[in-house]
Amino acid sequence: MNHLIKIIKDSQGASAKELAAKFNVSEMTIRRDLNQLIKQGIIRNQYGAFFYNFETTKPLDHADDHYALGSAVTSFMEEKRRIGSFAATLIEENDILIIDTGSTTEYLAKALPSTLSATILCYNRNILNQLVDKTNISIIFAGGYYHANTEMFESMEGLSLIQHTRASKVFISAAGVHETLGVTCANNYEIATKQAIFKSGIEKILLIDSSKFSIIKSSYFANIEDFDTIITDCGISDTWIDLIHSLQIKLHIV
Repeated sequence: MNHLIKIIKDSQGASAKELAAKFNVSEMTIRRDLNQLIKQGIIRNQYGAFFYNFETTKPLDHADDHYALGSAVTSFMEEKRRIGSFAATLIEENDILIIDTGSTTEYLAKALPSTLSATILCYNRNILNQLVDKTNISIIFAGGYYHANTEMFESMEGLSLIQHTRASKVFISAAGVHETLGVTCANNYEIATKQAIFKSGIEKILLIDSSKFSIIKSSYFANIEDFDTIITDCGISDTWIDLIHSLQIKLHIV
């Protein structure tokens, strides 16, 4: 979010269309962030352009007080884009996939070639939006109650659909990875769905940028050794590289 604020401040104003193009996201995604910043008094909207509010007293370091998908998309954006793009290269024709909720997994969905033939189960609006125009992909959508902060749909019926689906690859996101306390997410309602997709997939692939290592969030859903593959960026420390290799997990640094 701070990156978005800096761009608005340095450019002395920008439209939602310009900002969406700069971050390579949809206008809908960028407008969620912009609306949040307007509510916080950090920016203002004037005749369709967004300007930094120099009268604000809110420090930039406190602009990200809670998790929201829109904010996450613009955090470590380039790293997440590389992770998502590389993950897309692991997918083969006629794969059956499950794509988890998250900002990095959105970059994976975006990177899938339009010619790819695959079946994909998802349960997030942002993932679905990236898939609907890819005509060779068969989509399975697990619906339910909508959680606006993650754009995730969640329900017992959705869980049942996941439990009765089998996938060759499962792409999973996380908000934190800790050596002893495991892999965690930010919201308790995500746990059951994440654990269900673990049981439904052959290869479990974790997509995570390096800022999430040694971070603990409230909701535990897996151990590190439960994953077959981890894809991250070059900011990962040597200590973590050694640990992942010691667990015989495939590690891709992009």
